[in-house]
Amino acid sequence: MGQSDKRIPSAKEMRRYAAAFVARVTAGNRLPLDYSVASLRVVDFMVDGLRKGGADRERASGALFGLGAYVGEVLVRRAGAVWVDFDAEQSAFFRQSVGVRMPDGRVWNPLGKVFNRFELGGPEESLQLFYLTLHGRARRTADATC
Repeated sequence: MGQSDKRIPSAKEMRRYAAAFVARVTAGNRLPLDYSVASLRVVDFMVDGLRKGGADRERASGALFGLGAYVGEVLVRRAGAVWVDFDAEQSAFFRQSVGVRMPDGRVWNPLGKVFNRFELGGPEESLQLFYLTLHGRARRTADATC
């Protein structure tokens, strides 16, 4: 499901987990993972690269979980979401233990969305498009400039 050590962070740990992931993958290179909406296109390319590079879900799961944490953190920073621990019913439905709650109360599964992009590919699974069409996000003028 998640990372290499198989311990899934709780909602209160996700912000720190996403920051550590970004620090690891951007060390020594110029990946523009700056928590902007535009950076979600980079995430699309990274997920596609894993898939096209022949990685299977198990081998890619740590990177995919990290990218999902990053996408969730973009939702937190740009759309007014908060990290939440899913209840048992939500965990069963989303097949994840954490996600985000939007300002209007809707919950979303950015981790699962990244895994879907990996497994299904295609423009309809774009993470940038996911953000841009997301219901329940806070309306900010910064959304238009990101």
